[in-house]
Amino acid sequence: MTAWIGDRASAGNTSMSVEARRRVLAATDTAAGTITQHVFTINVRQPEGQPTGQGGTGTPGLTITFAGTAPKLSGLTVQPATAPLAVYLAGDSTTCDQFAAPYTGWGQLLPTHVSAGAVVANYGDSGESSGSFLNNSALFPTVKPLIKRNDLVLIQFGHNDKSTSASAFRGNLTSMVNQVRERGGVPVLVTPPVRRQFSGNQLNSTALHVNGLGVNLPAEMRNLGSTLNVPVIDLTAKSEALVESMGPTNSAQLYLRQAVDGVNDNTHFSEYGAGKMAELVVQGVRERNLPLVGYLR
Repeated sequence: MTAWIGDRASAGNTSMSVEARRRVLAATDTAAGTITQHVFTINVRQPEGQPTGQGGTGTPGLTITFAGTAPKLSGLTVQPATAPLAVYLAGDSTTCDQFAAPYTGWGQLLPTHVSAGAVVANYGDSGESSGSFLNNSALFPTVKPLIKRNDLVLIQFGHNDKSTSASAFRGNLTSMVNQVRERGGVPVLVTPPVRRQFSGNQLNSTALHVNGLGVNLPAEMRNLGSTLNVPVIDLTAKSEALVESMGPTNSAQLYLRQAVDGVNDNTHFSEYGAGKMAELVVQGVRERNLPLVGYLR
């Protein structure tokens, strides 16, 4: 898809989203008389949000939404993409394409970092654990046959593995890793982003995903990455550093606040917070020199 943003006569401020609030262009200023060309590769599917249809299924075909303080569109063309590098996201509600604001998964902001020729295919789904995602026919079994050689599959679980044993957690992740590799894809383990639960000025063990059985889920993912020679993006450590650096009060803006969002939620992200998490994932992609690096904006 190619969009020409701006206007001959007046200044503009335009953002673009596709499908279920999947941002492809952050709010961009254009001066009067300036028109800029932007090219994107878009993953189109039905349902267009969460694969199990939670929150709504959208409409068939490609949905494009323009926003910003003064949206200006001078032209738009759409044509089929030819075998782009795909980045599949396997995760939960902190990752997924949330249908309704204010909830925002980091996967919804990741496409703002990805240039044409690569595409984010977000199969994250609310409430999923490593085991439920692996076994639900709408989730991993749907993703697996789509994977091409060198496609990335970012695997992030932990939030809903509250009662998963260490051996079951490792087994579920190992199964996903092996099946991605069967297809010639590149599996990547992403440790879960922290919850905003402080003890003093530091996050507590629940925030850091030590589950009800005492299993340190991010540590299990790191160790499994070493054992299976799978790259690990340590989003737990990266988000811990970010949240603690902001402190108990300021870090609230990363999550959902009653005064701003109408709900208090220290697990799910605001649009701002989801954007920050997406930046940390991109940082990890660069550090691990994954195949997506050549397509990062």
